[in-house]
Amino acid sequence: MKLEVPDRPVVAASTPDPATFNSFRLLQLLILGLTIAGVVVGLRVTAPGGIAPVESVAFGLTVIWALVGVVDTHARDRIGSKVSPFHLIAAVDALVAMIALTAGRKAAVLHAPGSARDLATLAAVVVTAISFHFLLALPDGRLRQPSRRTAVVIGYVAALGVGIGLAVNHQPFTVVDSAISWSIAAVLAIAPLRARYITSIGYHRDRMEWFGIGVSLAATVALVATVLHLLVGWPGPLGAVTAGATALVPLGLLAGESRRLGPHGSRMLVQVLAVFGFVVVVSAIYLVVVLGLGHAPKTAGDKEALALAILASGVGALIFVPVRARFVDSATRFVYGSREAPDEVLRTFGSRLTRAIPMDELLLQLAESLRKTMGLTSAEVYTGTGEVLERTASVPDLGPASLVVSPRERPVVTRAGVSGTAWASVWLPALLQGRENEQVRVAPVSHAGELLGLIVVERTAMASTFSDDDDRVLTDLARQVGLALHNSQLDTALQTTLDEVRKQADALRESRARIVASGDAERRRVERNLHDGAQQHLVALAVNLRLARDIIVDDQEAGLEMLEQLAGEVQEAIQELRELAHGIYPPLLVDSGLVEALRAAANRNPLPVDILADGIGRYGSETEAAVYFCCLEALQNAAKHAPDSRVEVRLWEESGGLLFTVADDGPGFDPEKAQRGHGYVNMADRLGAIGGTVRWDSEIGKGSQVRGSVPLV
Repeated sequence: MKLEVPDRPVVAASTPDPATFNSFRLLQLLILGLTIAGVVVGLRVTAPGGIAPVESVAFGLTVIWALVGVVDTHARDRIGSKVSPFHLIAAVDALVAMIALTAGRKAAVLHAPGSARDLATLAAVVVTAISFHFLLALPDGRLRQPSRRTAVVIGYVAALGVGIGLAVNHQPFTVVDSAISWSIAAVLAIAPLRARYITSIGYHRDRMEWFGIGVSLAATVALVATVLHLLVGWPGPLGAVTAGATALVPLGLLAGESRRLGPHGSRMLVQVLAVFGFVVVVSAIYLVVVLGLGHAPKTAGDKEALALAILASGVGALIFVPVRARFVDSATRFVYGSREAPDEVLRTFGSRLTRAIPMDELLLQLAESLRKTMGLTSAEVYTGTGEVLERTASVPDLGPASLVVSPRERPVVTRAGVSGTAWASVWLPALLQGRENEQVRVAPVSHAGELLGLIVVERTAMASTFSDDDDRVLTDLARQVGLALHNSQLDTALQTTLDEVRKQADALRESRARIVASGDAERRRVERNLHDGAQQHLVALAVNLRLARDIIVDDQEAGLEMLEQLAGEVQEAIQELRELAHGIYPPLLVDSGLVEALRAAANRNPLPVDILADGIGRYGSETEAAVYFCCLEALQNAAKHAPDSRVEVRLWEESGGLLFTVADDGPGFDPEKAQRGHGYVNMADRLGAIGGTVRWDSEIGKGSQVRGSVPLV
């Protein structure tokens, strides 16, 4: 079957041309008027005995189909200036059918086998072709696929050929011929209709659903009427009733055009198809039993009794669904006493699976339901992911307990199904302590090959044995519990991850706040040092230079002596500025790298410092600055808190990272207190900004060590 393009409900990109649309509507109304006029003419043809019921119904059907042809679709089928031919096809079909009926009635009543009968024959054949065209063009009246257009053309050519042949030979196109031709057309259209329905969406799908509802209801009414006619001889005019039932098809199409009824077609179609299937089964049973195996009713009493029996079966079918639930509840209470059927726990457990109920409470409810529905002495649920399983829930309450499942036993228990006492005595003997003579069933709870727990149920030795249904319930329930426990673990892991992310986010915000504050404080320190140090020196130099100029005029030797003094002060100012710049960002770190900058810092430190940095090269400026200032902070802390110690600074690369330690052999300190100090916080912020970490290790009397790492990837 060729894959079709889905029918898409297209909203008009532009308003249809008013003249074109008005002409289209005028044509539809003209066809309706001609159809009604032809029906009136046909019904006015008098004949002995009046008009047959089936003819009256047929004339009425043409009017209904003509009304379908002029229904207002609220421009839902308009695309640009074009209008859907769907309703026009229905109207033309009704008009041609009216011509066939009127001409045929005139020919029959007036006994004119000539032109009127030939026209009726040709029109009746063409009606079949138009109906076939209508079915293939559903739901919008367009034949988008070449195969459909070819089939319609073949249908028209064949119909015209047959009609002209019959008309030339003055042969009628009988009702049986029409039924056969329509049946063939319907069978040929089933597959294309199904394909178009699957790919249709929106109001096109609504229209096809309501068309299906009309066809199903019409078939149901026709089938019921036929069966009743065969069995009890009612209704009398079977042809009129079955023909009248087909009025449900155009009425269904009209319902599909309603914006209120259209969207409800899918549910209605399901119910109607279910009713039709039930009617087919019941009808077949009655026909086989009454006509095939029994005897057809002869007398009026037999027919009346059979009609009442059919009516009783119909009423019973209608009320069976509402009363079935009550009967099932009553039967369950009778068989199981006050408890429910064993498999009821499966449905109730699945309905209770929600994050609103804690897992412990859910497992306790499960144990209670198991004990109630299966008539147990006790029900227990063990959970755990390691070698130890804990009793999470038990009814009656047996208190906490543990069960050890060794690595050797774990694969066997995981793969085992619902097992009994003999199996448990071999693999889980601890479960049988105190109930060696009772009936025990063990259902492993697992997911994806991982043992997550056990369901253990117990009955007394005198109670009924566990059945296959009980084992099936335990198996299915263990599977559901395994999925629930797995989901609970995922929720817990997700919540833990979210908590960790929140903590990291809070730490990041605090770190950023500290960095901003530290930057502000550092800028204030630089400004203060410049103002109190270098700036004061430079101001004094400016004053002394003016004074030296005046002194040189009067006393040249005193002036030269003062200039030499000013040269020394200039050197002091330069040194002070150099030290200030060195504290902000050492030039040696930029020029020579991390190792040389640390050696220079070690030389300035009052403690003896050893630098071990073999194989250390150049890194990014952020990495070198972070490691340098962290080591510098550690050296300053060592000089402050361990004045008589020796310090060792070691740097090395390992596992894609740059690692360093600053260790001293001083008196040591309490790491918890140190972590609350500014030094540790500054180091953690510096390294954390580039993904690094820092840790302080120390014991009183055993020195201290600062460890840090920075990723190099």
